Amino acid sequence: MESAEIRRRWLRFFEERGHKVVPSASLIADDPTLLLVPAGMVPFKPYFLGEVKPPAPRATSVQKCVRTPDIEEVGKTTRHGTFFQMCGNFSFGDYFKEGAIKYAWELLTSSVADGGFGLEAERLWITVYQDDDEAEQIWRDVVGVPAERIQRLGKADNFWSMGVPGPCGPCSEINYDRGPEFGVEGGPAVNDERYVEIWNLVFMQYERGAGRGKDDFEILGDLPSQNIDTGLGLERLAMILQGVRNMYETDTLRVVIDKATELTGVAYGASGASDVSLRVVSDHMRTSVMLIGDGVTPGNEGRGYVLRRIMRRAIRNMRLLGATGPVVQDLVDVVIDTMGQQYPELVTDRRRIETVALAEEAAFLKTLKAGTNILDTAVTETRATGSTVLPGDKAFLLHDTWGFPIDLTLEMAAEQGLSVDEDGFRRLMKEQRERAKADSQAKKTGHADLHAYREIADAAGATDFTGYVQLEGEARIVGLLVDGVPAPAASEGDEVEVVLDRTPFYAEGGGQIGDTGRIRLDNGAVVEIRDVQKPVPGVHVHKGRVQVGEITVDAPVWAAIDQGRRRAIARAHSATHLTHQALRDALGPTAAQAGSENQPGRFRFDFGSPAAVPTAVMTDVEQRINEVLAHEMDVQAEVMSIDEAKKQGAIAEFGEKYGERVRVVTIGDFSKELCGGTHVRNTAQLGLVKLLGESSIGSGVRRIEALVGVDAYQFLAREHTVVSQLQELVKGRPEELPEKIAGMLGKLKDAEKEIEKFRAEKVLQAAAGLAAGAKDVHGTALVTGQVPDGTTADDLRRLVLDVRGRIPGDRPAVVALFAVTGGRPVTVVATNEAARERGFKAGDLVRTAAKTLGGGGGGKPDVAQGGGQNPEAVAEAVAAVERLVAETA
Repeated sequence: MESAEIRRRWLRFFEERGHKVVPSASLIADDPTLLLVPAGMVPFKPYFLGEVKPPAPRATSVQKCVRTPDIEEVGKTTRHGTFFQMCGNFSFGDYFKEGAIKYAWELLTSSVADGGFGLEAERLWITVYQDDDEAEQIWRDVVGVPAERIQRLGKADNFWSMGVPGPCGPCSEINYDRGPEFGVEGGPAVNDERYVEIWNLVFMQYERGAGRGKDDFEILGDLPSQNIDTGLGLERLAMILQGVRNMYETDTLRVVIDKATELTGVAYGASGASDVSLRVVSDHMRTSVMLIGDGVTPGNEGRGYVLRRIMRRAIRNMRLLGATGPVVQDLVDVVIDTMGQQYPELVTDRRRIETVALAEEAAFLKTLKAGTNILDTAVTETRATGSTVLPGDKAFLLHDTWGFPIDLTLEMAAEQGLSVDEDGFRRLMKEQRERAKADSQAKKTGHADLHAYREIADAAGATDFTGYVQLEGEARIVGLLVDGVPAPAASEGDEVEVVLDRTPFYAEGGGQIGDTGRIRLDNGAVVEIRDVQKPVPGVHVHKGRVQVGEITVDAPVWAAIDQGRRRAIARAHSATHLTHQALRDALGPTAAQAGSENQPGRFRFDFGSPAAVPTAVMTDVEQRINEVLAHEMDVQAEVMSIDEAKKQGAIAEFGEKYGERVRVVTIGDFSKELCGGTHVRNTAQLGLVKLLGESSIGSGVRRIEALVGVDAYQFLAREHTVVSQLQELVKGRPEELPEKIAGMLGKLKDAEKEIEKFRAEKVLQAAAGLAAGAKDVHGTALVTGQVPDGTTADDLRRLVLDVRGRIPGDRPAVVALFAVTGGRPVTVVATNEAARERGFKAGDLVRTAAKTLGGGGGGKPDVAQGGGQNPEAVAEAVAAVERLVAETA
């Protein structure tokens, strides 16, 4: 049974039993504590926490998930993978243990002809929590599973929680016996390789307290309503139904292995090492495509780094298999062809996905080249010390800064006859992981900070946003926090967070910053609002300071935003939509939005592009935008179903989470986007849009910054003034300025070259005199001194080498000269072969001098360079070098 059919059967089974089918959420987690969605229940978390009312009492989904903590195990085991699909069915206060257990058994054991998966009942083993008598009784007496195939396990294995205070409960897992060829008998308590877990049923019935780890926490009591959260691993079930030994040989992954085999000529099954590489490529390329498909782009932080690491491991393993050129195009195509059966948007978005992936491959191939050069330098430095072990910090630098895999460092170091301090490397990696884990744990505690907002939402309901049609109006204070703590009242000078029952203030979201303004009370009190946020869904929190008087909960107020600021933001937001559409028209659908920020009179817009946008294209885009303004197109907003919005061709932003009903903003016949922000009513209100330029902010992502309205006019007015001044200076018309200024700069550059040539000749003229005046230090010719200020480091280096060359080669010679350039001292030291045979090393000498100068330096034994901060210490540095030469000689 193909994976796509498993998915279809799952959703159909539960839909027929009254469950609402919920599409998979984006892999980009809508949760500040998560980078990516790691479990099927994550999109339902707000419902389980009571933050949002569930859309239905029963739901089902097949959720895309990514987990990377065990990335090093990928390919080595039968079960570790970075991307997987979690089939889930959920109950919010509806059915509980018996219902969940009976549904699971029916779907797994019903025949294929009857819509089930057709598993043999006698191969299924059950685990329950050690104290869950009820679950065991249902499995044994209601379903009919023999007692000998039901095992009890402890809290670490069969009890679930989110890792923070909140809902929790016992689990019951369904395991499939793959037979004696996979290990000894005895059930999942004895052998989890033979008895593979395929379905986990979580019975949320308790509330847990604070604690550490999976089993160190207190149960505080029962939840007000009992919920069900189950998860079946689609890939694991596919492994069983398709009769293969591991998940990598299932239909959606084996095709990638076959393509990698075709590209490298290495057959699957040829050796253990090559099989691991092929599995890594298969898993990682599928994960990469799914991440890019959901709007993640490679980067050095957050989810972008996750994608970058996964892609580079895949490319590196292809090279280990023998690939020498680009391979990503073919691998991406086969993933899209396969996974597109379940996720059609991959096929639709093929061009953008390919563009991002190919750009990252090209960048990594360059990185491999650069990293190789860094490794060569590290190898040279290690040998110079007499060691045969490359330091762990060098390996970590290559890994962390250059994305150089440790296995590549090990292999290339071995080719140079060196080993690597793996313990040191892994210690630094462990420290990095612990820092990341500590940061993650700190973020998780943020749940506690949201309780006050949730309590306000539970008591007063969601905030009614009136700001689309009103800029001020009556409201009532339904919640108040002073310095982050709930309070009944606040006085003058207090920092407050105010929640109103209704508000014209827009809360930051969708790239648009929050409104500012004032809240006034009948008693004369005034609150100056600086920002508005939505820490929990549906609740607008107005952050500010009490300027005058006292405010209290339940008091009536008059809320008024800064109208001029709002209008300027609205102009910027509408301009962002126009820019997005104009870019897509010019560059194609790959120029998809990757982020934005709309501020008064200005905006920035991030979009996908593998390379810089040509100036001519930017000019055309800007012209097209301003032509739309001149056409005075109406801007309209309409709320509709997400399906209807898609049918109308509305553009959605990657990473944004949308409900069943969405707001669509349409600008004439030019632009149509899903958007919850505020906009102008007609494009003529924008006045003018000026694109300031575009630049790279990461691999495959560009950023445009622009001005709108009066800000754009003021910018152009300043530019016009500058052009007029230049006209006066060069005596030319505006269109002649580039040529005239280019000519002036060319003449200036030629003059600088002549000056540089004259200065270098003058410096080198001193070489003969310096060589002739060399001191004899126990048979070694020593030349030291300070040359005229302003001598460049390059000229100083040429002078030192010239002086060294004028001293007979059979006489040991050390040349150490100093100069002060730009207020900073610099030194270059050189030795000839005869001096090096006596033990003189330029690197040692320059470090001594640089230390005295308050800086550092280094280089090779024959020539080295350094510098410092203190130009007054040059004489002292000269003396330090002379002392070291005397001691060494």
